[in-house]
Amino acid sequence: MSFPHTVPVDLIPETLPRTKPVPRRDSRVDVLIVGAGPTGLACAIEVQKAGFKALILDKGCLVNSIFNYPTNMTFFTTPELLEIGDIPFTSSLVKPTRLEALEYYRRAAQHYDLQICQYQWVKTINGEDGDFHVAATDRQGHIHDHCARKIIVSTGYYDLPNEVGVPGEDLPKVFHYYREPHPYFDNDVVVVGGKNSAAEAALDLWRHGARVTLVYRGSQIHPNVKYWVRPDVENRIKSGEITAYFNSRVLEIGLDFVVLDTPHGSLRLHNDFVFALTGYHPDFDFLSSIGIELSTEQRRPVCDPATLESNIPGVYVAGVIVAGSRTSEIFIENGRFHGKQIAAHLRKTLRPGSSGPVSLSGD
Repeated sequence: MSFPHTVPVDLIPETLPRTKPVPRRDSRVDVLIVGAGPTGLACAIEVQKAGFKALILDKGCLVNSIFNYPTNMTFFTTPELLEIGDIPFTSSLVKPTRLEALEYYRRAAQHYDLQICQYQWVKTINGEDGDFHVAATDRQGHIHDHCARKIIVSTGYYDLPNEVGVPGEDLPKVFHYYREPHPYFDNDVVVVGGKNSAAEAALDLWRHGARVTLVYRGSQIHPNVKYWVRPDVENRIKSGEITAYFNSRVLEIGLDFVVLDTPHGSLRLHNDFVFALTGYHPDFDFLSSIGIELSTEQRRPVCDPATLESNIPGVYVAGVIVAGSRTSEIFIENGRFHGKQIAAHLRKTLRPGSSGPVSLSGD
């Protein structure tokens, strides 16, 4: 008996023709929401409550930003201020943890049976009010086409770190996100930054056996650092357990060193790992590609403050991106109400039930 000869995909020469991705029609909905963070989920819930069909697309997982927070992170706020859709958020502590938040938002998505396409990266949004066409790609490179009458952009900002912009920042030893301390035990670690992320990472690394150096351009730990974290890190610096260079910046990162610019001149330190925790920013290029106008200085999207409809009819903005570069103005606590504002406007301008059934089959 003979069997047809097959060649493993990874052995097919590049010169042979390959199957090209073909766009597939995935869904037709009333409202398509870009971003499955807490604000995006809240928008979908309010849209559904208003009687419209909603679909969420996200290039990562559900509440991807919270998933990428440090493993043992505790929120600065109380549980009730993170609630969406009138679902109670119960926590074993006064302030909820990352794990509790992940469980809560999973539960909210399941409770409202939200239609969410995870790992679909929106590439283009074309069309006009009432007839938008959204193209997205998945992890296999397949192209997905979605149609919607309205668009809500709630893409957050945590996916794009503010780079330090120095030679060596692209080395594998450099990270812009901090997860957990264990891999850095008995290593020389530089933490760049002086706000919450940097202060908490420095403390966690030090407590788990790393030799920590903190580098910050400010003159002291930022005054907005969590009230229970700031005295802790300041005491560690004062005692010499954590070395700190204020009014300083990184000039260069090498395989086993970093060069600092300090008030006392240039300084070269032995180094194994660098955490550049210098903040994050919204995807302004994506907003501009849609046609959303941004203010010159703070890059705030042009929108109606009451309805959050942008300069493009039918396209709304929600969450932290409404604040532009001033990302400290909007959090989950206030961004979660944007869905109510948008849904109230949809009730006045959109007739329910004309988009047809939601189909996610990809046929």
